[in-house]
Amino acid sequence: MSAGYLCGLDEAGRGPLAGPVCAAAVVLPDDFPFELLDDSKKLSERKRETAMAAIYERAVSWGIGWASAAEIDRINILQASLLAMRRAFELIAVPVAEAIVDGLHAPALGVPTRALARADASFPAVMAASILAKTARDRMMVRYSWIYPEYGYEKHKGYPTKDHLDRIALHGPSPLQRESFKVRRSTQLGLY
Repeated sequence: MSAGYLCGLDEAGRGPLAGPVCAAAVVLPDDFPFELLDDSKKLSERKRETAMAAIYERAVSWGIGWASAAEIDRINILQASLLAMRRAFELIAVPVAEAIVDGLHAPALGVPTRALARADASFPAVMAASILAKTARDRMMVRYSWIYPEYGYEKHKGYPTKDHLDRIALHGPSPLQRESFKVRRSTQLGLY
């Protein structure tokens, strides 16, 4: 392996019906407080916020990338997720020897890149990327709730909850709606 750092990448927001997908790329130092990290879905909001602050303060380098709902509709959610990852990686300001991506697909980054399922539970840099992507996207959806309060984005962040589906039924699709995503209710199982 050539000289350089290990970079972790992950995304947040593949499943929502509205809003962008967000990706993060993170390079961590050897002395990072790794005990703060875990898969972002396993951490409480408070622990994610604590970890996020430590990552922003202590990471060797980090980047956040986005793909809009319109881009998701145009190129599909997988390609939009990979685009957001490339955008995040382009902000990394140090040489990278290898990138590890959580998932089954990896973007072309110009460095050796591995896509690994559950990497966000195994590699600290990917855990950190998971945390930054989740917190950045959640904060963005809260900001969108200020513009579109009738959709309750501060609560469900655009995910297909009963509350969100009820609001779409009442108000119609919001300007953040992913038009390529079908709005369905599974009444047989009671799932939304």
